[in-house]
Amino acid sequence: MDNPFKLINQPLKEVPPELKAKVMSDIAMAKLIMELAALFSYNFSYVIETVINQRQKNNQL
Repeated sequence: MDNPFKLINQPLKEVPPELKAKVMSDIAMAKLIMELAALFSYNFSYVIETVINQRQKNNQL
């Protein structure tokens, strides 16, 4: 078995364009999903916090 650490200093090889396009597309899709999840989770937590605060204010009156 060859030592994989000897390959670190080798010059980089060019990636095929179709593989590069697929990887970039997958990364863009993952980024979009993460941004959408952050958007909805933020709004969901804001709604819960607002409802709790409103109920506490109504109970104090």
